[in-house]
Amino acid sequence: MADVAAHITGTVWKIEVKVGQKVSSGETLVILESMKMEMPVEATEDGTVKEIRCKEAQSVNEGDVLVVLE
Repeated sequence: MADVAAHITGTVWKIEVKVGQKVSSGETLVILESMKMEMPVEATEDGTVKEIRCKEAQSVNEGDVLVVLE
């Protein structure tokens, strides 16, 4: 299992995946907004989305787990 964490402190602008979806390394999972810039959070490996641990408009900190892949 791989945890995909926020790389910046910001707000979840958009969640691009759903539980059960297969994703590839480099695919955008979540888009964060920080200082009026959109920053994608990408999968670090191939897998299937097991759990989404954030909601749109939620504030997150660097290191917070956003998506769990299996």
